[in-house]
Amino acid sequence: MPGEPNSLNHHPRANCPEVSFLTERTAWLQGLFTRLIIIIYFSYLRHTFAHPQCLDYQPPFKPPYHLEFCRHYEKFGCCDQKTDNNIATRYWDIMDLIGEEEYAVCGDLVKDIMCQECSPYAAHLFDAEDPYTPVRHLPGLCFTYCSDFHSKCHSVVKYLTNSRTLQETCEKDRSHFCNLINLPDQDYCYPNVMRNNDLYSNLGKVVEDTKGCLQLCLTEVANGLRNPVLMVHSRDDTHRMFVAEQIGFVWVYLRDGSRLEQPFLDISGEVLTTPWLGDERGFLGLAFHPKYRNNGRFFIYYSILINGKLEKVRISEMKVSAHDMNMADPHSERVLLEIEEPAANHNGGQLLFGLDGYLYIFTGDGGKAGDPFGKFGNSQNRSALLGKALRIDVDGSSVDGKPYKIPPDNPFLGEPDAKPEVYAYGVRNMWRCSVDRGDPLTRYGRGRIFCGDVGQNRYEEVDIIVKGGNYGWRAKEGFECFDMKLCQNSSLDDILPIFAYGHHVGKSVTGGYVYRGCESPNLNGLYIFGDFMSGRLMALEEEKKTGSWKEKNVCMGDTSTCAFPGLINHHHKFIISFAEDEAGELYFLATSYPSAMSPFGTLYKFVDPSRRAPPGKCKYKPLPVKVRGKKVPFTPRELTVLGISETPTRSPLEKIILPTKPPGTRQPAMAKPSTSAPKKKLPGQTTTAKLRQDKSKKTTQSKEKQINVSTKTLKKAPPHKKSMLQTKKDIKVTGKPSHNPKFSIKGAPERKKAKPFKPTKPKEVKKPNVWLQKAKKTGKEVKKPVKSKPKTTVSKKQDGNKKTKNSPLAKKRKLFK
Repeated sequence: MPGEPNSLNHHPRANCPEVSFLTERTAWLQGLFTRLIIIIYFSYLRHTFAHPQCLDYQPPFKPPYHLEFCRHYEKFGCCDQKTDNNIATRYWDIMDLIGEEEYAVCGDLVKDIMCQECSPYAAHLFDAEDPYTPVRHLPGLCFTYCSDFHSKCHSVVKYLTNSRTLQETCEKDRSHFCNLINLPDQDYCYPNVMRNNDLYSNLGKVVEDTKGCLQLCLTEVANGLRNPVLMVHSRDDTHRMFVAEQIGFVWVYLRDGSRLEQPFLDISGEVLTTPWLGDERGFLGLAFHPKYRNNGRFFIYYSILINGKLEKVRISEMKVSAHDMNMADPHSERVLLEIEEPAANHNGGQLLFGLDGYLYIFTGDGGKAGDPFGKFGNSQNRSALLGKALRIDVDGSSVDGKPYKIPPDNPFLGEPDAKPEVYAYGVRNMWRCSVDRGDPLTRYGRGRIFCGDVGQNRYEEVDIIVKGGNYGWRAKEGFECFDMKLCQNSSLDDILPIFAYGHHVGKSVTGGYVYRGCESPNLNGLYIFGDFMSGRLMALEEEKKTGSWKEKNVCMGDTSTCAFPGLINHHHKFIISFAEDEAGELYFLATSYPSAMSPFGTLYKFVDPSRRAPPGKCKYKPLPVKVRGKKVPFTPRELTVLGISETPTRSPLEKIILPTKPPGTRQPAMAKPSTSAPKKKLPGQTTTAKLRQDKSKKTTQSKEKQINVSTKTLKKAPPHKKSMLQTKKDIKVTGKPSHNPKFSIKGAPERKKAKPFKPTKPKEVKKPNVWLQKAKKTGKEVKKPVKSKPKTTVSKKQDGNKKTKNSPLAKKRKLFK
């Protein structure tokens, strides 16, 4: 209001020069601060939106071998040696069609442009991130670079693209041409993309956000599962995945993503479980014998109820059916061990085989809260089987009648106050353990057993299990004391966890795996796990020198990071279990409603979008699976980032037809081609008389070959061209018919391989087979000079050494060595 004394316009000092100066200064500082915020924001966006991608819709990779041609990308890019050779072949085909002067000026420029197929940002450069659009023939060139290229090499454009639009525009208007092949985002056009430090600073590493959280993506593998508690493989080279539901079903999933209609195992009638939210009882463990391929034995862990009152956990052995490799024999169960459970919670449930061939069994402490059983609790009582890691030998039976043997090196064997099965103790409720496969090259870490131990009310922890180890519960929870009297006992001698986190992060740890797969090299050595209650994914990285482990949070990548076909960047909240397939790739199972009866469980696979393995490295040949029943095809339910569930297939960039000159006829710059050159022997112009004339020239061919050798020395092909499969002798040169002109900058959405051009058949010839053989002979003559002139050839041969030293091609030899 104007009458108010606090109004700025009517303030007593509003018209004071000092106040006016301060106001202007404040406005200037505010503007500067705003500009700084905008710069920082867009710098963050530029870093976040960096999205390396190849033309096959996949992340870049590190080539396994040296690249001879596109050497700029031999450390990281989108080309392996085969693709690099193909680009070099196409390049030299084009170079064969231009003169020495054009080669000297345009050779490097054309090479740089063609090698952008190997760039880690090739999808940006060729406008190929959208799988529904065709790929450009030319990468996106920055306007200044394009103008320079056009002024020097516009005549070469017709060899790089068959787009009529680009060809006609190139001849008429340089500015319009460069605008057509430019990119809207100047950070990604060539050569700006090579100079952008934000795009190349962390290229090939796992993407991290501003808080250092690793950004990974997922693929949906299976869905509609009723509280899936585990996924394991059978170690028989079939690469089948066995997924168990809490209610007692085990399903077989094949490599093609389909599920067998009939379950592998159905003991739902024996398993104790309820539809209560969070009920921990049910089918909890499954492990295949290391020699399952030969003996068909596997082992299960599940809850049972006896006489309607007594609850136990049962560990049994079963066998596969003799008639169907995808079904268990329901009558083969042999009970190995039963342990009474005093409460409904803390049932443990992990089964696994170590590298020693023994079966490890992980039990809970009996339930309730604080392990209230006995003076020290079940976990610290080595005469109890609860709260332990047990180890038994299932390949025999003991003298006292047990259906298993005790390994001779079990740590408490022979002690009167300890069960011989005990391998480690002091655990609360270990939920999901795994065996480290070890580094693929060094085998470092091989055989270590990692477990996630669920805490009481303060801390969750991750442990590495060792023989005879005491893991502290109930004296300690995580790194802190829980029972003060037991914690202060000097004889405790407990093993501390490698990592623990508070309940502000999560309230129920789910143990994971150390990644040792092939498809995501950046993840090698990371122990990836999560939390059931918070749905948080985490990772630990080992410092090998000190043996300590550093936490790395795992986040779902943003829309730009996961912009690949079939990838998703979200998952259900409740993380039940982690899994590993036979190839070592990592998965996890989660649900949106943690009830044994709710069909909302989904199996996800981890994908690193920043780097993949080189093409062909991770291929394996699984053994065939005989399927007797029906298969249920996989139908994804999750919405992918790009809205595409399957990776589209894309053929390589179309090889441009080069009809103007037959390959191998490049002439020296000093020599002017005659006006009758188009009338020389070309495919399709061979006559019957000419064919007959070739018969009479057999006696003169040897002389022509000698002359031909001298003319070949004038071509001065760089040594690099001969070092690869790129010489004219090694490249199979065939003429190809030109395609219908496309009125688009990009190529056709569907590419078909061009059929080889065949010479027209003369009407008077009645035997096509004979004609074809003769046509092939005349095809070889195309590369030879027509009616070679001895005088001219001799003079060139005499001056050959001088011209070789000063030739532009000779200067290029060093560049391609």
